Amino acid sequence: MLPYGRQSIAESDVEAVAEVLRGDWLTTGPAVAAFEAELARWTGGVPCVSVTSGTAALHVAYAAAEVRPGDEVITSPLTFVATAATAALLGARVVFADVQPDTGNLDPDAVAALAGSRTRAITAVDYAGHPADYDELRTVAQRVGASLVGDAAHSIGAAYKDRPVGSLADLTTFSFYPTKTVTTAEGGAVAAADPEQHARAARFKNHGLVRDPAEQREPDVGGWHQEVHAFGLNYRLPDVLCALGISQLRRLARFRERRRELVARYNLLLREVPGLRLPAQRAYVSPSWHLYPVRVRDGRRREVYESMRAAGIGVQVNYIPAYWHPVFADLGYRRGLCPHAEAYYAEELSLPLFPDLTDAQQDRVVETLAKILA
Repeated sequence: MLPYGRQSIAESDVEAVAEVLRGDWLTTGPAVAAFEAELARWTGGVPCVSVTSGTAALHVAYAAAEVRPGDEVITSPLTFVATAATAALLGARVVFADVQPDTGNLDPDAVAALAGSRTRAITAVDYAGHPADYDELRTVAQRVGASLVGDAAHSIGAAYKDRPVGSLADLTTFSFYPTKTVTTAEGGAVAAADPEQHARAARFKNHGLVRDPAEQREPDVGGWHQEVHAFGLNYRLPDVLCALGISQLRRLARFRERRRELVARYNLLLREVPGLRLPAQRAYVSPSWHLYPVRVRDGRRREVYESMRAAGIGVQVNYIPAYWHPVFADLGYRRGLCPHAEAYYAEELSLPLFPDLTDAQQDRVVETLAKILA
């Protein structure tokens, strides 16, 4: 089965991990700080906090934004459920805003119609690696006094109006799952420009521990003393995985370029295939393509999905609208809430896209898809 996405591991990655295994640190050691510094090179210098997964990154970001019970978090339904679930776990009411019909990204006008005094955070999702319209979303967030969050699980290395992802929102979350552009096996990170939000993120991912004597409430206690002022969790990414992340980040530019080449080839090879709509790209955006999402028209998506997989090509569907999951249905959310997102989902099919995909393999994908649609 040709997968729709997979990691790209080189000998340099193996050696980086082996070097840590031969050393003194496996958990929180020097590789953690080095990984966070390397990642900040891609966020325009915005400091980062590494965590155990992209889901953990979202949880930490919402905690850093001080999302509490009774608050509202506006986000896109066209995303993996974690974008909404982590806000709900903090007691917030999730408000789903519709998406732009072409990019699948959060529609600023839809957000503006829903934002109000209870809105604590507005979370954009850079669908497929194409950054959302952050300037317009920033305007809405400032109007209601909300934090702007960027779910950049797909878009590390991308840019919007010549500004890097990671510098566009108050808090930006990354995922380093194996199918993503950069992997640490499991892992994630939060970029936070505001020092207070950065401090809250760093504490929340480490049980909420306060170790600085100047900030502790009980003075003149031994050097072992540490305090918890607000609850947190253990979301620490270990040295051994950070070492892999450092090695991967050093190849991020090459990963992005190969993905760009593959997307350009898909665009060329599929432009005359009937029954398909190819992914859109705004002129002011430099995507970091994680997915290649085509739209299969005329109600044929399921047929194409099953036929492609029967041919050994691992296509995928991204994503079931978040509020379609029974957990949200049980909370009172109903289908029809975001028509554009639901229409996008009804047609979407992700074709294989990863740096080690060869031209010959891509040709096989295109030829098989064209034959099915013919």
